[in-house]
Amino acid sequence: MEPIDVFKALSNETRLNILKWLKEPEKHFPKQGAHIPKEENFEGGVCVGDIQEKAKTSQSTVSHNLNMMQKAGLLESIRYGQWTYYRRNEDFIHQLAEYIEAEI
Repeated sequence: MEPIDVFKALSNETRLNILKWLKEPEKHFPKQGAHIPKEENFEGGVCVGDIQEKAKTSQSTVSHNLNMMQKAGLLESIRYGQWTYYRRNEDFIHQLAEYIEAEI
């Protein structure tokens, strides 16, 4: 984990909101997974288009924000055809909480 990359990713209000929304995707987004094959399990994944709509920003800005958070380790993604779904990386977020408690 590179803490500086994580904290940079969290230093933007839109990125922080996305992470909060993805904590409870069923509350913040309509039913998801329409493009995910039945045999796949990507529970909690939200389509980029839905994140873009809620964030009220351009597709390129949302993609940049999601990519930055994924590179920092905060998000996981999966692609099905033309659709990409994102969800929180809960294991990493737990490790981050432990790091903050132990080191900061």
